Amino acid sequence: MATSTRALFLSCFHGGGAEVSRHLALRPRYPSNPRRPRSAAVAGEGSEGGGSGGDLEAAKGTAERDEEEKVSVFAVTGMTCAACAGSVEKAVKRLPGIHDAAVDVLGGRAQVVFYPAFVSEEKIREAIEDVGFEAKLINEEVREKNILVCRLHIKGMTCTSCTGTVESALQAFPGVQRASVALATEEAEIHYDRRIVAASQLIHAVEEIGFESILITTGEDRSRIDLKLDGVLSEKLTMILKSSIQALPGVEDVKVDTELHKITVSYKPDQTGPRDLIEVIESATSGDVTASIYAEAEGREHHRYVEIKRYRQSFLWSLIFTIPVFLTSMVFMYIPVLKDGLEKKVVNMMSIGELLRWILSTPVQFVIGRKFYTGAYKAICHGSSNMDVLIALGTNTAYFYSVYSVLRAATSENYMSTDFFETSSMLISFILLGKYLEILAKGKTSEAIAKLMDLAPETATLLMYDNEGNVVGEKEIDSRLIQKNDVIKVVPGGKVASDGFVIWGQSHVNESMITGESRPVAKRKGDTVIGGTVNENGVLHVRATFVGLETALAQIVRLVESAQMAKAPVQKFADQISRVFVPLVIVLSLLTWLVWFLAGRFHGYPYSWIPSSMDSFQLALQFGISVMVIACPCALGLATPTAVMVATGVGASQGVLIKGGQALESAQKVDCIVFDKTGTLTVGKPVVVNTRLFKNMVLREFFDYVAAAEDNSEHPLAKAIVEHAKKFHSEENHIWPEARDFISVPGHGVKAKVFDKSVIVGNKSFMLSLSIDIPMEASEILIEEEENAHTGIIVAMDQEVVGIISVSDPIKPNAHEVISYLKSMNVESIMVTGDNWGTANAIGKEVGIEKIIAEAKPDQKAEKVKELQLSGKTVAMVGDGINDSPALVSANVGLAIGAGTDVAIEAADIVLMKSNLEDVITAIDLSRKTFFRIRMNYVWALGYNIIGIPIAAGVLFPSTRFRLPPWVAGAAMAASSVSVVCWSLLLRYYKSPKKFDN
Repeated sequence: MATSTRALFLSCFHGGGAEVSRHLALRPRYPSNPRRPRSAAVAGEGSEGGGSGGDLEAAKGTAERDEEEKVSVFAVTGMTCAACAGSVEKAVKRLPGIHDAAVDVLGGRAQVVFYPAFVSEEKIREAIEDVGFEAKLINEEVREKNILVCRLHIKGMTCTSCTGTVESALQAFPGVQRASVALATEEAEIHYDRRIVAASQLIHAVEEIGFESILITTGEDRSRIDLKLDGVLSEKLTMILKSSIQALPGVEDVKVDTELHKITVSYKPDQTGPRDLIEVIESATSGDVTASIYAEAEGREHHRYVEIKRYRQSFLWSLIFTIPVFLTSMVFMYIPVLKDGLEKKVVNMMSIGELLRWILSTPVQFVIGRKFYTGAYKAICHGSSNMDVLIALGTNTAYFYSVYSVLRAATSENYMSTDFFETSSMLISFILLGKYLEILAKGKTSEAIAKLMDLAPETATLLMYDNEGNVVGEKEIDSRLIQKNDVIKVVPGGKVASDGFVIWGQSHVNESMITGESRPVAKRKGDTVIGGTVNENGVLHVRATFVGLETALAQIVRLVESAQMAKAPVQKFADQISRVFVPLVIVLSLLTWLVWFLAGRFHGYPYSWIPSSMDSFQLALQFGISVMVIACPCALGLATPTAVMVATGVGASQGVLIKGGQALESAQKVDCIVFDKTGTLTVGKPVVVNTRLFKNMVLREFFDYVAAAEDNSEHPLAKAIVEHAKKFHSEENHIWPEARDFISVPGHGVKAKVFDKSVIVGNKSFMLSLSIDIPMEASEILIEEEENAHTGIIVAMDQEVVGIISVSDPIKPNAHEVISYLKSMNVESIMVTGDNWGTANAIGKEVGIEKIIAEAKPDQKAEKVKELQLSGKTVAMVGDGINDSPALVSANVGLAIGAGTDVAIEAADIVLMKSNLEDVITAIDLSRKTFFRIRMNYVWALGYNIIGIPIAAGVLFPSTRFRLPPWVAGAAMAASSVSVVCWSLLLRYYKSPKKFDN
């Protein structure tokens, strides 16, 4: 089945033929692709009008361009179908300077013809890897096997300036090919050469620039597990543990960390598993040491909890010191009795109040606020700047000027000091409060992933067998300890613990949480089940086939996490601003101080109560500090990633898997949607409704011939015919006659030799192309069936039409309402199908689509998408991810219906897991609402800085005497980040249009 599927997929790309070629055919799939870059084309055109000389120049230019073309072959791993190949081809052809590209799924290779002046081999390789596959030049295959992907959890990042600093530090490290850092998830993904650099060095590189880094995975082995060891670990016991585990079959590597009481094991899942490892550990230590799985998700939650706890404690400690400082400077000065006590002189002109404020603010500045010092120091050492720099400069300016003023008063008999101790301490307190609230809010952005992970049951019932295959007992285990080929018992009302197939029992399983199918699906021996689904009534015995990270649920979670790592193109805007933001703010702060100081010193203020030059210095200092601390690049950096993170999580919880910011940004611009018919607008489960014979044949014999030919096809119509043919046989798994010389022509039909007859099954155009005459009676039947929205399939034997099979595929519920609603959203709907015109028009009329293209081959669907794009439209293609894969990868946004399959996940930008047509509206509506929030986030973040900085600089002071105290400016800065995150968090309450709630 898998081989025939791959053959069909590949034949879709090569346009059919007698057999599937395993060689690359560099034939342009998309006619609209230019043969050379625009500049070369223009040069060629410009030389055509100069007579013979122009001809010579053109010929010379053509020769030079031909010489510039280069062909490179890449080995691409991870492709499973033609949809994967389409994803790779789409990514490569988007690059400038690509002449052509062809991908061979079966051979695992991509051949690219390109112009080196416009694009390099490295850029092509990166483009392929960006869509989720490993790529390497054939002559570098051995070297590239050493490229791994490491993931780190990074703590302490506050804005895009921080992420840029981390990315730059990692990119500059020898052996690192690419690094991307996501602020919202606080994670880094690094592609590195393990022969040059180790994961521990990457961690050290991050910590060197002032951030704490925790390893998530080194990327060395997917089958790697971390076990937590409870018990006393001596050196001897550690050696026994290591040698005992290494003796297990399938164990490849063992690492023991005695400090963290953790053991890391790499193994082959077909030979051993976590349960075997735990049993060996406990038996080798006679029960003195117990082991349990260290879950990655639990680790992340622990780190987040520790960070929240640290900020909460820091904020509470700062309050203990800051509240008295605030009271002595802002409140008690208006209470006569307390004021007199605070103004009593201790040494010369230094008062008790000033001394108290100095003592109380010092721990806040240097102990509680030490994080800002270390962050600023490391940032400056590496030539960058971040929020820590602004905070450290602002608070230090206020604190040390206050120290200077108080010390001068202590050494003078007539100097009246003015201190800003409340500014430094209150600034730090408000910033800590803001960070605490921000981390709390950011933690809620990943709730959708947590809900997905909660679908998996905590425990499972493991069945134990004797040597004769009889069940001798059962045992309740942690579901994470399930190994391949384990047999799990699933009771009524229980959850299926892992992906597998039923070996005993029958029941109905509710798969709505994964597939969206509202009705329970009948399951019996041999049927597959998905982990996380709910068993309804009977008892099932399920043999586990995919466990751990291989399960469908784990892959969905990983897909969502990867999507949250991907940056939207609009994020580049914030990144560009953040690069210059902090230095610019520092310059503005200094200019503000200088302007106000000079204005007061040489021109005087228009107010008699500010007479001296020292007063002008103090006022200018306040304005300068306010500018420094009110400016907030954090809000700007959080505007896009938080919204994208919440949207991808919310989409996943509603069955819409969005592959990152790029897909979201493209989807919100869509103004034209191209629908496939079969499996998209229709249910995709066609049934035979009528059969007409033109020769004297037994109906059973007729269907035996047809089923033998169609059994090799993966087309839904072929499957319907085979299923119908089974009804003529009593046995459950009837074996059809052998079909020799099988040929599948996508969009037309199949041809095969069955017994002594040449059997041809397909549409009218297929018959005519093979010079088969169609009787008048058959033509009339075809017209009649088409008017009834049925598909008429012609069967010919030995070049003569012998019958017509009518197949009907019911239209999906709400299809008409979906098309109508899209029209109200100003989105044009087009149907492109390989079916005949009559059936296509009937379906189109029923669902409300006016523009229809019928009898289209897979590559013609892609051409139509290109034509629409050239007309200026942003096109989305909705298909089932199989025959529609060329069009899916050509469109600006590919939406795959019938998800849960590898085809859909690899081919599409957005995967509609529930197979509901209304989810198309959900995807577009969610993307539009997400980008509305992103735009509002930018309006707020930019508006806050554009309005706040001038007010902090004192533009209102001459006319209104209004000035913004630095501690108020700091509170506003902290509030801006929290408000952006909270605005993004409102997406958690997103609901698809009420009209389509089911």
